[in-house]
Amino acid sequence: MLKKIKKILEKKNKKKIVCLTAYSKNISNILDKYCDIVLVGDSMANVLYGMKNTHKISLETIIQHSLSVKKGIKKSLMIVDMPKGSYRNPIQAKKNAKLIFKKTKCDAVKIESNNKNFKIIKEITKANIPVMGHIGYTPQFKKKFKVEGKNKREIKKLIKEAVSIEKAGAFSVVLECITPNISKQITELLHIPTIGIGSSSYCDGQILVTDDILGLSGFYPKFVKKYVNINRVIEKAVKKYSKEVKSNKFPNKKNFLYGK
Repeated sequence: MLKKIKKILEKKNKKKIVCLTAYSKNISNILDKYCDIVLVGDSMANVLYGMKNTHKISLETIIQHSLSVKKGIKKSLMIVDMPKGSYRNPIQAKKNAKLIFKKTKCDAVKIESNNKNFKIIKEITKANIPVMGHIGYTPQFKKKFKVEGKNKREIKKLIKEAVSIEKAGAFSVVLECITPNISKQITELLHIPTIGIGSSSYCDGQILVTDDILGLSGFYPKFVKKYVNINRVIEKAVKKYSKEVKSNKFPNKKNFLYGK
């Protein structure tokens, strides 16, 4: 675990860090070949369960998917999102982080910042559980989406927040939907890697939701690049299957398990 964390830290200012989300073994097995970090994100609430936000995904559900993801991981750093409500105070946070760590055998947990939970990060890291921070647009705490870092007050707050997360002991921090200039400032200021999502190429690495880049989620904001449209591929296959079943072309004799 610590060797993997060290490798991520060593990439700071040297090599870009590649991160994507996974919720199952099938996907993590593919990502593991190309990604430095695989995140079991609470984005599964929207992507898999059709929830309007990430607020109601349970700790048990996160853990269950993490168990599947872990089976496909060999070399990547596996991080598990702590869902909303699972780290309200240091005692609860440490208890749940330990539970995630013990059950999933992950390498680290991720916590969204509300600009107040630095002590929680500190307590979890004291328990020898690495923590990834998360600032900017934090879906667990902010209802309205907006790009942050446009005015002096926001800039001051973001920089202070990032520095406080590093001081609390986090090994990296996600910068979500932060202006390019401020992303650059924070990246240059911190000694730990910054992972951007909608926060320009100035960050030390990038993360996106895998379903978004595959054209599966139906969510395509400007900061997401759709590399393929799997939806169309799946629809084409299902349409062909449906047609063959109805016309009695499938199954044919080649598909019979026994006899004619």
